[in-house]
Amino acid sequence: MAEWKIYTPEGVQDILQNECFFKKNLEDRIRKVFRSSGYYEVETPIVEFYDVFSTEENIIPQETMFKFFDQQGRILVLRPDITIPIARVAATKLKDAAYPLRISYIGNAFKYNELGGGKQKEFTQAGVEIIGVNTPEADAGVIATAIDAVKATGLENFQIDIGQVEFFKGLMEETGLSAEETEKMRVLIDRKDFLGIEELVKEHNIRDDLKELILDLPKLFGSTDVIDRVEKYPINERSIKALNNLRSIINILDDYGLSKYVSVDLGMVQSLNYYSGTIFRGFTYGVGFPILSGGRYDRLVEKFGKSSPATGFSMGINMVMMALDRQKIEFEKPRVDTLVCCSEEGRKTAFRICETLRKQGLVVEMDINGGDFEAARNYAGLKGIGGILKVLDDENIEVHNLEKGEVSKVTISELLKA
Repeated sequence: MAEWKIYTPEGVQDILQNECFFKKNLEDRIRKVFRSSGYYEVETPIVEFYDVFSTEENIIPQETMFKFFDQQGRILVLRPDITIPIARVAATKLKDAAYPLRISYIGNAFKYNELGGGKQKEFTQAGVEIIGVNTPEADAGVIATAIDAVKATGLENFQIDIGQVEFFKGLMEETGLSAEETEKMRVLIDRKDFLGIEELVKEHNIRDDLKELILDLPKLFGSTDVIDRVEKYPINERSIKALNNLRSIINILDDYGLSKYVSVDLGMVQSLNYYSGTIFRGFTYGVGFPILSGGRYDRLVEKFGKSSPATGFSMGINMVMMALDRQKIEFEKPRVDTLVCCSEEGRKTAFRICETLRKQGLVVEMDINGGDFEAARNYAGLKGIGGILKVLDDENIEVHNLEKGEVSKVTISELLKA
């Protein structure tokens, strides 16, 4: 089908020079934040066995994965997530390492997402994981790193909403709802479907104060005052413990000086089979989805053979880029400082000039138009190069300032000294 050879499949894209330059710089800034906080990078394969992501809890629905077969007929997938492979690595290759592990990653993942709103089938994730400790300090540290990473991208107006899945599980434990009904309730609350929640609550014999609290769950977001309000209800020990944990994390983030970026959301109840405690999502305006999400997942690593608590987050690089674009935040574009031209006689000198200027941090192109200066001049104008150095001989250079339309002469020693 040769008609498709000039196109890319739906949900993937070519990233051209300006955008790719911006994307790689963005990744470098995020990587610097991770390293400065003691997280060091690992790379896991893009191709994994299907079994890595296949669990009884259906953490990642199999229909969302790109699947194919190896020569032995075993099912392979393009990784739909990077946290799960890191859990595999922690439980196997790093099982005897010094814990807690502090791991970071930046890489591409693949998933059959619903298209629209900026979602792609191939996307870049950046994130960190702390494996081997279950403390409020670890959760707060991960959230603080997430905030620092967002700030490093150039986004200023964003919010991190924090919830606690154990609080919700404690409430459901008191209601006596079955696992199937609890999942139905979770979906309704996550969608903030007030009518659906009310109908489900009415179908069961739940005490009045608990009904009231469940009906209010989608609206329980804001400052720590939300926790104060909920603590007045006669809730069970599991829910109380979860609220105390959440309050501790908020207090630690306050000591970090990051309170202005944080809010409480007790109606955040996504992925109960994956998360086991604190959960959080990051939002900014201009995109319809979270730019990051994370939380505690204490039961994931043990699926690969080592019992170990863990917490972490993942940021969507593509979502961040879209937010920056829609918020009209300027980003650096690739540029060339100087184009160096020469005749055959001045070639060695020209190469020496290029090398010296590049060591000084300048971006320098060597002319490859075969010595045709007018062609080089036209090329520089089209590319937005501000100046041309025309090497005349072993000592003299002609400096063409294209922005000002000026031409001057300088010796090589004068140029390199300047």
